[in-house]
Amino acid sequence: MINVLLVDDHELVRTGIRRILDDVRGFKVIGEAKTGEEAVTFCRANNPNVVLMDMNMPGIGGLEATKKICRYCPDVKVIVLTVHCEDPFPSKVMQIGAHGYLTKGTGPDEMINAIRAVNSGQRYIAPDIAQQIALAQFSGRNDENPFQSLSERELQIMLMITKGEKAQDIADRLNLSSKTVNSYRYRMFEKLNVSGDVELTHLAIRHKMIDIDSSR
Repeated sequence: MINVLLVDDHELVRTGIRRILDDVRGFKVIGEAKTGEEAVTFCRANNPNVVLMDMNMPGIGGLEATKKICRYCPDVKVIVLTVHCEDPFPSKVMQIGAHGYLTKGTGPDEMINAIRAVNSGQRYIAPDIAQQIALAQFSGRNDENPFQSLSERELQIMLMITKGEKAQDIADRLNLSSKTVNSYRYRMFEKLNVSGDVELTHLAIRHKMIDIDSSR
């Protein structure tokens, strides 16, 4: 039996995935979480086999939650399931220990195959994303996306800023000082050549790092 945790802040998404997996023999959805904090707590208490993890959520978000689960629960396999199809997100989440990366345009059969693959110890990246990464690396075009220059922490804070979170709220979520968060913020501005949060959000949308709905 493959025990699965669903992590997404949209109940409709969780319900849809649960209905798909409930019809698959050998799969069992043992829990749902709507924040990264809930996901980490659940994994430490229940040790599911596989986690389907969204990226854009309230609180610490999917990037930090994935990192914590991979650190504290090494037997748990995390598959990121997100709207983000552009690098550097796939590369970053695989580097911090995720076993799979799928977009929300993935069909049910591929999602099921990915869960089975990572549960058996393999890594799984959706073919279109894997091809995109390979082509970019082969052609040397990784620098076309300015967000490639950001660190994992900077990417995480970028996602939170573009959701409208203030520096102090971000600091509280990540157990950092507001001064440290602002240091990351201004470092991002310098790397991306932007002058403020609005310009940062527009750049992120243009490079498909966020969608319009997630930046509300």
